[in-house]
Amino acid sequence: MRSPPPPAVGCAPRKRPVVRRKPGATLEPPAPGGDHPVSLGALLEQVAGYLPEGELPAIRAAYRFADAAHLGQYRASGEPYISHPVAVAEICASWKLDAQALMAALLHDTAEDKGITQAELVEHFGPTVAMLVDGLTKLDKIQFSSREENQAESFRKMLLAMARDIRVILVKLADRLHNMRTLDAMAADKRRRIATETMEIYAPIAYRLGLNQVYRELQDLGFRHGHPMRYAVLNQALKVARGNRRDLIDRILTTTTKSFADADIKVQLYGREKTLYSIYRKMQRKHRSFAHVQDIFGFRVIVPEVLDCYRALGVLHAQYKPMPGKFEDFIAIPKLNGYQSLHTTLIGPTGTPVEFQIRTEAMHRVAESGVAAHWLYKSGAADAAAQASTAAWLQSLLDIQNENRDAAEFLETVKVDLAPDAVYVFTPKARILALPRGATPVDFSYAVHTDLGNQTVAAKVNGELVPLRTELHSGDVVEIVTAPHSRPNPNWLSFVRTGRARSKIRHALKVSQQAESQDLGRRLLARALLQQGLRIDELGAPDWNRLLHWSGNRSQDELFGDIGLGRRVAEIVAARVRLLDTPDAGAAEQPLARGALQLDGSEGTSVHYASCCRPIPGDAVIGYLGKGEGLTVHLQDCPQARRLFLKHPHSWIDLSWSPQLGGLFPVSLVVIVNNGKGVLAKLAAAISEHDADIAHVTMDEDSSQPTIELRFLLDVRDRKHLADVLRAVRVHKFVVRAGRAKPRA
Repeated sequence: MRSPPPPAVGCAPRKRPVVRRKPGATLEPPAPGGDHPVSLGALLEQVAGYLPEGELPAIRAAYRFADAAHLGQYRASGEPYISHPVAVAEICASWKLDAQALMAALLHDTAEDKGITQAELVEHFGPTVAMLVDGLTKLDKIQFSSREENQAESFRKMLLAMARDIRVILVKLADRLHNMRTLDAMAADKRRRIATETMEIYAPIAYRLGLNQVYRELQDLGFRHGHPMRYAVLNQALKVARGNRRDLIDRILTTTTKSFADADIKVQLYGREKTLYSIYRKMQRKHRSFAHVQDIFGFRVIVPEVLDCYRALGVLHAQYKPMPGKFEDFIAIPKLNGYQSLHTTLIGPTGTPVEFQIRTEAMHRVAESGVAAHWLYKSGAADAAAQASTAAWLQSLLDIQNENRDAAEFLETVKVDLAPDAVYVFTPKARILALPRGATPVDFSYAVHTDLGNQTVAAKVNGELVPLRTELHSGDVVEIVTAPHSRPNPNWLSFVRTGRARSKIRHALKVSQQAESQDLGRRLLARALLQQGLRIDELGAPDWNRLLHWSGNRSQDELFGDIGLGRRVAEIVAARVRLLDTPDAGAAEQPLARGALQLDGSEGTSVHYASCCRPIPGDAVIGYLGKGEGLTVHLQDCPQARRLFLKHPHSWIDLSWSPQLGGLFPVSLVVIVNNGKGVLAKLAAAISEHDADIAHVTMDEDSSQPTIELRFLLDVRDRKHLADVLRAVRVHKFVVRAGRAKPRA
């Protein structure tokens, strides 16, 4: 059913549905005085400077629609609710966003608060505006188990909408900025919660998109509302310092302006004050009081051309001595968000450190407005670089989403990628890659290419082999060593930092597990069919079609996967194949003869060797097919296996070892020795001489006893290999007893 057209401003609204109350809004004015009219004039004056006259009626129509929808609704401050969408639209207009984005800003709360459907928005304002509003709408109608999960799902939806159209996040940031500016009317606990969310999510997004003005203001507002006492004390201290250092700032400005004029460099020179939050962070990071934080003022130097940046740097270094280690060239190596400038810290006239940022006008536009510079200043090389950086990041969000559907995990992954700190490393061919601080060679390899990451076996940093968990630093040259048949290690997930690496590793492990489960399932079914006098290769398409119809699987691979993961019993499926053409299907449930499945060590993650008894080739073993767990191999005399057998007697299959074995198998060794100097070193040497790898070793905590127990976890080939190792250990006179650890009960 179509909704009526929006009434004109001032007309009595048509009957609207009962609505939910939004936090910070009320349906009755909290103070007497009636409606306060909200003017659209300021917004129209802003947009008249850059939008065609023909687009203004659509903006007026969106305003009338939103005004009618929010009539009778008030903010916690007592203002009519429509004042908020208008303020959000004015912020968007300051970035010179187009008419569709401004209409979405005016309408962004109508769907959430007033139950306006997307179909209504499409009818009145077109599909693009409706899509933008939908991207901005929270998921209030879906029930989640917690507020955190709701927040994560809303955030995921917003980011994916942003990946389709960057205007979604620009309007959302304008919405958050105005809410933060007017947060005083909220209760203290809500102010703290919203401030924390802003600092953790929205300020980093603004930074990642290069919206540095928004980023700094969100941080300061988040600090003010999240830590009001600290903010007030620091703000007062800064006011005092501002007066005390005014003469110093003027002196530096005068001297520096003259130096640039003498060098015939045309510059715009501005003094600037660091934000309260950046000062607070420096105090925390360096464990200093405000009195000991000296570089609270800085200067910005804007020049016409890139070469002028380096000339200006030379002039400054000739005027004041630079502080060692305080120079950064973000022109040659831009930040992740496209930011470019030269940063240098100099020793000022009174020994006070003073920071200078040097950039061109084009770089300054991107530094302040980031991705919004596309609308503010249209195109340019610096703007294009920021756009390309943003596009690459948004595409990575889509990739992560495609491989990870868990909203909370998606949120945590993206938070890492939003971290402002970055390191800049080089490939062997001098390509520069920016990675989050704490990134490792595995993060680097996945940043280059997914296949490189999946095949990584080792890494060299600055020409030296290093562990894959090594933390990278700016300037490192990283080289990845690969092997064509290598696969990602699940342990990598414990130390990788980037969302891309994490999602690619999980995806590869999932695909690998599926393939291995399917291979195991095919082998199990082939063995079971042989017991029925059938060969799996002789089954034709009609046989498979009937079998899949009976099982409900969509493909042979899916059926094999279910068998490999223990969701179906291979013998029952095999019996069903024989009975497909007979009316008596009940026989499929009768006990069947079981043949042994051979293990060759190449099964991968679909076969697990139980840690309670640690079977190795040569042992008498039995297999447990837990539902959805794959095949677990136990010793036949394992106490835990016996207990499982009593509970699930039909979930077991006989196993044997293939003559062609490959790989190493973990086994536990217990050695009791007379305590003495160098005992552990001698045992380790004896074990290593027999080609057994020591994966782990522990010993009694009380090393003062005459005898101590050492427990080794070794990787061996089979029982014969283990026997050779035990003989080498028992040769030593200080060894009281050595043997294999008994299975854990």
